Amino acid sequence: MPSFIFKFSNQQIFKLFTMKFRITPLNFASAFFLFLAVYTWIYGASISTLRTVHLGTSIGWIFLLFAFVVSFLDLMLRNFFPQTKKLWIVELSFITLTVIIFLIVK
Repeated sequence: MPSFIFKFSNQQIFKLFTMKFRITPLNFASAFFLFLAVYTWIYGASISTLRTVHLGTSIGWIFLLFAFVVSFLDLMLRNFFPQTKKLWIVELSFITLTVIIFLIVK
């Protein structure tokens, strides 16, 4: 057997399996975008009651890209804000700002 398998101590293995999983608002956002991607791949996308199945895959890929970007942003913000309360405030502020900008542009 290779020797690199046994280089971890019991403390390191215990710490690896008991890491804290923090649920944040961007986790919900990335799960929502993944759901939208799968939904548009399965059922297609409709724009003003005109069913356009060929756009479903493109829009699904766009939602998948959004989910990836939101997950990456969540990882970056977790490193900058180690306290969960501050992380929630910053992420909710980011989501609120994004929605306001979307509504202004729309």
